[in-house]
Amino acid sequence: MFSVATLWQQFCQHTDKKNCVSVRDSGELQLWSPEGICLGSLSLQTEVTSLACCLVAQYAAVGTASGNVLFIDLNKEQQPRLVHQVHLYHTPVDQLVFDQEGHYLLTSSSDSHIYVLDAKPSKRFSVIGYTVLPGLILSISTQCIRDRGQVKALALCTKQEGKNQDGSLLTVLSLPVKDLADPDCVDRYGRLSTSILQVSRYEVPDPLNACVLGVGEVFAYCHKRKTLQRFQLPQDTDTTSVGRDGLLRIRETASMERYIELQCHSHRVGGVRAVSFSADSQTLLTTGCDDGSLVCANLRIKGEDAGKVNEATQYSRSMDYFLKNKFKTENRVLIDLPEWGRECPAATKNPEESEASVGAEMTVDVTEQDECYNSQLSAPPSHPTWLESRREAVIKEDNENYSDIKEILRREFQESRDTIQEMINENETLPENERLELWEFNLDVEEQKRLDAMVRNEIEMEILEKKYLCDVLKREYWDSMKVKGRAVRAFHSEHEVKNYPMKERTGREEEELRMVENMRKLENATCAQSSLKTNPNTTVVKEEKHAEEGNEAESAGVTGSLSDQLGCSNPYLYNQFSLHTTEQRINQIILLQDVIYRVKTAFNADFDAAYRLKLQELNRVRERNRQITGIMLDLDINEKLWEPSLTNSEQPERMFTVDDSEIKAEKYLTPEQKEEEEKKKLEEQRCLAAKGENLRDRALDSMMNGVLEVKKEDILKMEIPPPEFVLTKPDIQWSEEEKKEYKIYENKTKSLAVEKDKYKKSLETEMRKLQKTNEEATKKFDETLIKLFEKKIKSEMAIYQEEFKITYLVYSVLVEEEMRNQELELKRKLEKTVAHKDEIGQEVKRLDEELELFQEIYDSAVAEDKVFDKEFRKEFYDVPNNLINQLYKLFKRRPRVQKIRAQTDNSNLFKEKHLCASLAPDAFGEMLKAMEELDAPENMPEGLNPSIWERFCLARRAKAESEQKVKVKALTLAEMQAFLQKRRDEEKAAQLEIKNLSEELESLHKEKNDFLTNIMVQVLLKQGQVEVSTTDLTADYSDSVLLHRSLVEDLNRNIRTLGEEKIASMDKCKNARKGIIQLEWEHKMRRMQIEDLNNKAKDIQMLQLSEVQRDYLNMTDRDTRDSKELSTLEKTIAFKEKTHELNVQKRQKKIKQLNKQAAKITEKNATLEQHLPDLQVDVAMRTHIYEATVSEEGHADKGEKRYQEIVQRRKLEDLAKAQAEDLALLMREVERLRRRNFPSLDQLKHK
Repeated sequence: MFSVATLWQQFCQHTDKKNCVSVRDSGELQLWSPEGICLGSLSLQTEVTSLACCLVAQYAAVGTASGNVLFIDLNKEQQPRLVHQVHLYHTPVDQLVFDQEGHYLLTSSSDSHIYVLDAKPSKRFSVIGYTVLPGLILSISTQCIRDRGQVKALALCTKQEGKNQDGSLLTVLSLPVKDLADPDCVDRYGRLSTSILQVSRYEVPDPLNACVLGVGEVFAYCHKRKTLQRFQLPQDTDTTSVGRDGLLRIRETASMERYIELQCHSHRVGGVRAVSFSADSQTLLTTGCDDGSLVCANLRIKGEDAGKVNEATQYSRSMDYFLKNKFKTENRVLIDLPEWGRECPAATKNPEESEASVGAEMTVDVTEQDECYNSQLSAPPSHPTWLESRREAVIKEDNENYSDIKEILRREFQESRDTIQEMINENETLPENERLELWEFNLDVEEQKRLDAMVRNEIEMEILEKKYLCDVLKREYWDSMKVKGRAVRAFHSEHEVKNYPMKERTGREEEELRMVENMRKLENATCAQSSLKTNPNTTVVKEEKHAEEGNEAESAGVTGSLSDQLGCSNPYLYNQFSLHTTEQRINQIILLQDVIYRVKTAFNADFDAAYRLKLQELNRVRERNRQITGIMLDLDINEKLWEPSLTNSEQPERMFTVDDSEIKAEKYLTPEQKEEEEKKKLEEQRCLAAKGENLRDRALDSMMNGVLEVKKEDILKMEIPPPEFVLTKPDIQWSEEEKKEYKIYENKTKSLAVEKDKYKKSLETEMRKLQKTNEEATKKFDETLIKLFEKKIKSEMAIYQEEFKITYLVYSVLVEEEMRNQELELKRKLEKTVAHKDEIGQEVKRLDEELELFQEIYDSAVAEDKVFDKEFRKEFYDVPNNLINQLYKLFKRRPRVQKIRAQTDNSNLFKEKHLCASLAPDAFGEMLKAMEELDAPENMPEGLNPSIWERFCLARRAKAESEQKVKVKALTLAEMQAFLQKRRDEEKAAQLEIKNLSEELESLHKEKNDFLTNIMVQVLLKQGQVEVSTTDLTADYSDSVLLHRSLVEDLNRNIRTLGEEKIASMDKCKNARKGIIQLEWEHKMRRMQIEDLNNKAKDIQMLQLSEVQRDYLNMTDRDTRDSKELSTLEKTIAFKEKTHELNVQKRQKKIKQLNKQAAKITEKNATLEQHLPDLQVDVAMRTHIYEATVSEEGHADKGEKRYQEIVQRRKLEDLAKAQAEDLALLMREVERLRRRNFPSLDQLKHK
């Protein structure tokens, strides 16, 4: 399966293998074998839109969404490669078509341009030229006429460019097969000339969706009439059609009502998108629209149509033979082409080819700059196409050819401009009465006026179009609404509640609702009257109880929604369990729509109340803010005040008006408007001047601020002026009265300041109070809005619930209608099949009678034929016995041709009757001719009388005629029996079909009854009461059962009890499991301890012990030994303490003696210190004398003494080395002896 929605395929011809090329939308090109094996792939890294394969070389052309055409070499199946590309369009390439002999490749796109490319690799896929067709190109097909040397192309186009996909214009293009390299074939811009390209256009009455060109005929498909159309069709040709039903049909053009049908894809996934045949028409490929599959089928046509298949095969072989040499030549060139991007395609030596591949060269330059393979396959939006490059080259050539003329014209334009500029400058210096207007310097006033008028007309038409669109939208979505859509927004949050926009009910809707309500009134009255007739002796209490039950029944009719809780229920609603007929369901739909209307109306009433409340709160807030603003001005406070306002969603009417503040551009005023503005300004100035002349108002404004009474708010502005002497005299020069007056001024100033402070505090208190009032009022409104939002949620739930009911009712009506149609169709088929079976039965009865009669005739003919054998010997009684046997053999002998004919005839027992009738006389005549040879006299036995021979020949001829009659009758009898058996089989098939149709009809009746009785009802359940598995994202209630709540609660209680028991048993199991795990852990711990102790035992065995440790280990009674050691240690400690005391006493005595000796020595030292200076002088003198005597003897003995020291040191070093070696040897010996005497615990245990 391919994971793509669109796929194209073609067959590669002229090779021993037949392979298929497919490409995904994402650009993944794949090569397939007919067995479905992927041979190779190539990622093109771009979106692909079309694909085609060439017949003269093994390559494929691929069209991309960026307008490129890629050429893929397919000679190496495992490694397809890109060898060339050309950029033709800025839009996706829609069509790629090769002609049957591979001369040209035709491309098309949505820009109505058809490009003709040379399909031969030897020409490097050069672009020959292009042509433009009117309208959008829907399809292209080609036909190569070898006798005329022409290639015809048929293009189906729309009349005008647009989104219409139906074409009513057929355009036939004729191109010669000869080489079009002549420059006269195209113009300078690459457009094909009319001398080469012949164009014919035909208009068809019905719009077509697709067409195919044949040899002198056209096949087309008209979706409007759902027909296949043909124009000038010859005989003995076939056409193929596919559709969204997934069926492929092959029709003979001579009788298009007959066709061969093949189911290729499922209609559930879009059916078939495209079909492609191999050259021999025996293998076909189809692709699905949405299933992403590629289906390969082999056609096996037998019978009379087998000859056509052979003709197609012969034609394919002849085409292969005709194109064989060209295929070898071009394919060799294709193989030698370098891979695209590795060698610049602009390196060709042919300048025409390089010119024709300008777009390709540009692509290579981009690739070389980016060094990325992806940029090779898709051109940037600014990349020029082949046509744009051609036009640029033409413009460049024209610029080079006409550069001198352009330069002269530019110079003349510049001179004219300078002259006009001088005239304008000179005009500005002239007096005003002689000065010209600026527009009078325009050289072409009429052209300027024409352009101004054109621009004005365009702007006016654009404005008119927008106004018309605005009027249409406003009339459709605003004026027609009875309740305009608006919202209410909270003050302190982003919370917003919208109302329900509603249209006015039409007269038809009101009439239908009134009719349904009247019908329900009659039904309720009829039901009540019938119930009174059945129970005439009911009491008043029972009537009240019945009324309550009726109310409960009515309330049960709306169970499944919250509309009754909102008080918007319709009293005429049906009970959900009583909706059995289509009329009831349609009436219920109308009533439910009325319930939805009521719910919306009720909510809109609450919404309008909330909206009015917000308007009131806004006005109150604005009034308080006005007071707060005045207070802030009095207190000289600069703070930003919170000013709530209505948004556009709350006042949608503002969307229809434009404020001046929304217009950023300067307002344009006409001369009349400017005059009115100037008049208004003059009037205002006159009023201000008149007001300034009023002396009373001016005096009042300057003295008392325009009022006659001082308000309390003006206290803050009051200031007491100081006395004049304060400003003119220093305080030293003040008199007593002046000082008293100044004290009075200070007292007044202090009292005024106190009053100002009190007033300020009162204003601040009032401002805070107003702000708090604003906050409380807006918060209260927000709470009201939250309640309104909760009601909106409930209303939405009720509306969705009612809409769900309506959806199911509509679905049930449609299902019932479909069942009714199926029932009618099955009944019609059943009646037709029964009538057909009756006809076949009558015919079988008639044929049976005829067969019995003919069987009797055949039996009589066989009996007559046998009489000849029996009467043979009686008839030739006069012949001797030796000849009678020989004659009987000759009697049985028949010509050889007769046997051959008989065998041939016997092999065709089931041919038509007229064939048998025509065959029998011919065979009998040939047999008679052969019998004449047998009747010749030379075949007569020897000794036989000629008269008897003649009689024998007559008898043998009569026997042969009788046998021929028997054979003909036997053949006829066999045909009659076969025909009768065929009719009996048809009768059985008809009987079986009747049985199947009856079963289907019975099953449909059962399904219909089940659908009418098993009604789906909508029930509101609280959370936790839904007993359906919610494993899926959406619960499936199709297999649910409606149960009483008590049953569910009992089951839940039992389940809860069993669950508790299960939990208890699970706890026991858990505890047991926990104990097992604990025991396993302890067991594991013990094993690890054993392992650890064994390791320790091994370590102890390898431990080195001293003699004392060995004695300790060898000792058996360790406690006694410890007690003895303890007692010994205690005695030792006591002895040590006594010894220590004695030693201390001895040391103290010795210290005393030493102290006495020290005192004596001190006395001696004092005496010696007195004699010390004299002794030092004597010693110094003796030392000087000694040094003088000894210095002469010391020089001789010093060298000898040093030599002896060095010799002695060398001997000591040698001795130390020898002793160190002996010591090391002794250490090793000690270690060896120690290891040999190493103790073992095993030995201790044995001891």
